[in-house]
Amino acid sequence: MHVRFLIPGNIRHNSGGNVYNARIAQGLRSLGADVEVLTVDGSWPEAGANERRRLGSLLSAHEPGAESTAGTVTLVDGLIACGAADELEAAAAASHPAWVLLHMPSPTHRDGERRALRAAAGVICTSSSAAAHISERHGAPPSRVALPGTDPATLAAGSQPPHIIAVAALLPNKCQLLVVAALAKLQDLAWTASLVGTVDADPAYAAQVGAAISSHGLDDRIRLTGQLAGGKLAEEWHRADLTLLVSRAEAFGLVVTESLARGIPAIVREGTGAVEALGIGNRTPEGKADALPGTAVVLDGPEQNHPDVLAAVIRKWLLDPGLRAEWQTAALGAREQLPGWDPTARKVLAILEAPISRAPFPDASVHRAAPVHETTVHGASGPMPTATGTAGAQ
Repeated sequence: MHVRFLIPGNIRHNSGGNVYNARIAQGLRSLGADVEVLTVDGSWPEAGANERRRLGSLLSAHEPGAESTAGTVTLVDGLIACGAADELEAAAAASHPAWVLLHMPSPTHRDGERRALRAAAGVICTSSSAAAHISERHGAPPSRVALPGTDPATLAAGSQPPHIIAVAALLPNKCQLLVVAALAKLQDLAWTASLVGTVDADPAYAAQVGAAISSHGLDDRIRLTGQLAGGKLAEEWHRADLTLLVSRAEAFGLVVTESLARGIPAIVREGTGAVEALGIGNRTPEGKADALPGTAVVLDGPEQNHPDVLAAVIRKWLLDPGLRAEWQTAALGAREQLPGWDPTARKVLAILEAPISRAPFPDASVHRAAPVHETTVHGASGPMPTATGTAGAQ
């Protein structure tokens, strides 16, 4: 099988989507597929006319000078697809429908997303939450799901005092300002923290985060590392005791399973796909749910209250040895059950090899209210404080 995999050229930082794309390409090749990865220039999903024209040529296999692509299966990253509905519709009309690999539902291009998914040969979602979200948003037929894998990693040693880590590009959706504001309320306790991620994706926001650290007098306790890789990233993980991922929206949260692979528990935001990542390894051999390696905190209501809610959860973890032991034990258990990347690649290959059978798609967009998740977060010593309501993706 020849797979033409079209990925966006404008996401240059070490995102979960980029990691997934790279590992899928590698895995498909190891399974015998001929994978051609093409980086498509443009500020997707806001690409210009020239970039979309180039994409249309690739989708329809009519690019001047291109060899015949009979038998080629085209797989398009969802960030491109939701900004190129016209091109996907034209490709489908020319009997070249492309598969869409959807990492996260689009917060800004809902109509384009619906049209692109409708024109696609099929949709592969990288999380159950993303599949449920597009079904709820568009009334779409069920999507295939291929959950991310996780690479084995060395068990973290931790630190004294405890070291808290948040691994994500500094972007408004990732809510590092919330993390800083919450940690600022815990200055009476011993801890250190690192915010690990590129400052180049949104320099203005990164500057705000740095200013907030300084204004709270936390320069000696919270470190902005920039994007790290290799040994330097491994060092940060190795000394960590707790991971925070409190993004407003996450389709899955690959950083959570990377944390669990090192035996490090995590705090995530309720109502996001990171909850799925947190629970992916917490199953007994009988398939029953086991203790979570961390918690999902409800952050709803007025945003000015969110730092208090998050700070209260972290405070309880810092002060309660029993809770810390409970979370770490659960993380060590999850670490032994995390799936690798080979099952993910096999699932994607099986989907792409199957005959195309496109389920009916509604003519009009279906808008339903987001499902409500009301959760009380429990620790070793009883309920933990949360705000009330639901934290839906934005």
